[in-house]
Amino acid sequence: MASNARSEQRDISLEGRQKHLLIVEDSRLVGKILKHLASSMLPDYTVHYATTYKEGCELFEQHQHNIFAAIIDLNLPDAPNGEMAGYLLSNELPIIVLTGNYSDESRERLLLLGVVDYVTKESQYSYEHAIGLVRRLEKNQSIKIVVAEDSQAQQMFITSLLEQHLYQVITANNGAEALAIIEQDPSINLLITDYNMPQMDGFELTKALRRKFNKSELIIIGLSGVEQKTLSARFIKNGANDFLCKPFIQEEFHCRVTHNIEAQEQLNRIREWAYHDALTNLYNRRYLFDKGLELHKNARKNGEALSIAVIDIDHFKQINDTYGHDVGDKVLIAISSLLTSSLGDYPIIRMGGEEFCIVMPNKCNQDAYDIIDQFRDNLAGKTIVADPRITITISAGVASALQQSLDDQINAADKLLYQAKEDGRNRTVKET
Repeated sequence: MASNARSEQRDISLEGRQKHLLIVEDSRLVGKILKHLASSMLPDYTVHYATTYKEGCELFEQHQHNIFAAIIDLNLPDAPNGEMAGYLLSNELPIIVLTGNYSDESRERLLLLGVVDYVTKESQYSYEHAIGLVRRLEKNQSIKIVVAEDSQAQQMFITSLLEQHLYQVITANNGAEALAIIEQDPSINLLITDYNMPQMDGFELTKALRRKFNKSELIIIGLSGVEQKTLSARFIKNGANDFLCKPFIQEEFHCRVTHNIEAQEQLNRIREWAYHDALTNLYNRRYLFDKGLELHKNARKNGEALSIAVIDIDHFKQINDTYGHDVGDKVLIAISSLLTSSLGDYPIIRMGGEEFCIVMPNKCNQDAYDIIDQFRDNLAGKTIVADPRITITISAGVASALQQSLDDQINAADKLLYQAKEDGRNRTVKET
């Protein structure tokens, strides 16, 4: 079942609203550092600064509907005992505490009250960590985590920790329930699973999920209070990304979750870079023969339509020869932008040079032809680069007969493209 504990709380979603951050810090030096870091790390935020409890309360009252989070000093001249934290927590605002005086008692008390983190002013990295947490909280709102735990007390505790960091939390009482939830929702990012559970334990759940999702698609963190020296190794060997022993320290739990999510995000960024053309930011041939291959395979399996269009800029070599490759690059960037704005519902691939490929699932030959030819007609004679003034035309071939392979269908579209060139250019040719 989905946990909706935040549904009745203060709405801190940023969707459709300006993003504001409240910083309350009485040290001029620390305030200067935080201002500099906020301007570089959170350029899209409006940041409000206060040096006293009174100023902090006034700024919050004035901007509370837009303030997303706060970074606050624990000890202020007019509130030396953490009153600022208490006030903002009572208004259900995510807060990050910065303090120069570390105290285990204060740390434990504030973490139990629900602060996002307790950060000591030890180095430049401490301030970067505090500012970075704001962006992390913003991203967390779109991250779904399943908690599989048969103990209701533990399930509620783990859920509350995750909701402090604004994750979307879905709970399951056993492994079988968690498996069903994840299979039905592939957008789930992370599973936190206990070892001992009825119906299906954490090991069996992990093994079942790894048959369908790799480590970059679904993060799995195992948990257990069972005192077995080999348990963590067994969990990881069965496919878990990480493991924690219960009872765990709250900060370690958050560090492990954050570390695994950021590693997944970094891997996804690298994959995205590998799939994109550096000049135009369109997809590249690697993407075509990975993801396009899946689309072609599914179309053949399910008996669905799939059309391939190959487009080429007419007389592109003359542009390069006359104006140079810098202008040629501007033309490629401009047409890529027009392709994206007009045909962005479909994967658009730069094949190399001035040739592009569009994969059009569920489009029959005539529908695909109409879409591509309309784009060609709209482009003809249009100024695509202003200085020097350059207009272009394109030729295109559209193949919709499902071939044995994606490569065969691309070749068929390519032959139709060359027929368009031979027939005089600035035209689209489809299969008859």
